[in-house]
Amino acid sequence: MQGSRPAVEVVRLGLLSYQEALLLQRAYVDRHRSGPAHALLLCQHPAVYTTGMRHKPYPPAELDRLRLLGAEVHRTNRGGLLTFHGPGQLVCYPVLNLRSFKKSVRWYVCELEKTIVSVCSRFHIEASPSPHTGVWVGDNKICAIGVHCGRYVTSHGFALNCSTDLSWFGHIVPCGVEGKGVTSLSAELRRDVGVEEAIPHLLDAFRDQFNCQLTDGPKPGSDPVQA
Repeated sequence: MQGSRPAVEVVRLGLLSYQEALLLQRAYVDRHRSGPAHALLLCQHPAVYTTGMRHKPYPPAELDRLRLLGAEVHRTNRGGLLTFHGPGQLVCYPVLNLRSFKKSVRWYVCELEKTIVSVCSRFHIEASPSPHTGVWVGDNKICAIGVHCGRYVTSHGFALNCSTDLSWFGHIVPCGVEGKGVTSLSAELRRDVGVEEAIPHLLDAFRDQFNCQLTDGPKPGSDPVQA
């Protein structure tokens, strides 16, 4: 990356529905039409299962089975397969114009993986990428990654399990990877590690990995796009 360090706005959204997050991402993507307007959207979702572009359509009965568990189900235009989002999971949607960084989606995904590996190391957890994408602790995935990129503007992102109820993953084959498990910061450290504890480590790791400046966005409860 050349020139000055890009400024990235950090927007803390708290708990909001997956549909609301999709609408906000679209609004932030649209901001890039008039020039770089990089943002890092941080949130948690109520229980929801999402599928990516690579997933074959699920039979209606299968989707109904997941909904009967008390979760929403959404199809998305991100990469990756079926996964779960829920409370206790730090979901991060970077909306970046890669022209300000490096015009390579593969590079971008690798940088996200390195960011999460760095976050885990700050908790003294040894994690690594894998051919299955995402970040793993041994045979257990701790962070799922699925992105979309149009005209070099990114959306969707990653979900780091902090204190997530991992039993939700037992109803699916997470990300389509057979014979593997899931884990969380809390499970690895055998203590409660909430999203708020993880956020400062994520921001430090993201700033270092992407060589950017982070600025505070609108306060929770305000209109993050209009503020």
